[in-house]
Amino acid sequence: MARKSSIDLLPAEIRDALHALLRDPAVGQVETAQRVNELLAEEGIEQRVSKSAVNRYSMRMEALGAKVRESREVAEMWIGKLGNAPQGQVGKLLNEFVQTMIFETSTEMMTSEEPAHPKMLKELALSIKHLEQATTVNEKREQEIRKRATEDAAEAIDTVAKQQGLTREGVKAIKQQILGIA
Repeated sequence: MARKSSIDLLPAEIRDALHALLRDPAVGQVETAQRVNELLAEEGIEQRVSKSAVNRYSMRMEALGAKVRESREVAEMWIGKLGNAPQGQVGKLLNEFVQTMIFETSTEMMTSEEPAHPKMLKELALSIKHLEQATTVNEKREQEIRKRATEDAAEAIDTVAKQQGLTREGVKAIKQQILGIA
């Protein structure tokens, strides 16, 4: 297993300070490393971080941030396109996104030279389970909506047919033709 970086080993409050420093465009990475090392010294912690470690961590966080921004942009674009579509369509789209991420993650785990951590396997299995449950709930919701729409249409046909003086056979024929029900 790969050795943890010196940044990953920092106490949470010092890592939070590092994040704040990295977000500040007026503070360079050399100064960030110096300030973090000063905080470590003040806390009596012997560990130190190098400028290289700060740079690698900054690049890793920027890459993750870029992926999050890209995912948000894609989601906004699709949700914008589906804005007037039924809510179920948005749910299906999000399920597709998650399915893709699960597939990519499992593919990456299979091709990695390091064995998959059991906790990661458990989380992946739970993600698949939750995704399948969400899909089932969405399908049931869509069926219920269609059923209600059919029932509402049948009631409307009955009401209009009675107002127009149609026979029961005429109403039945209209329902069968339009709704596929007797």
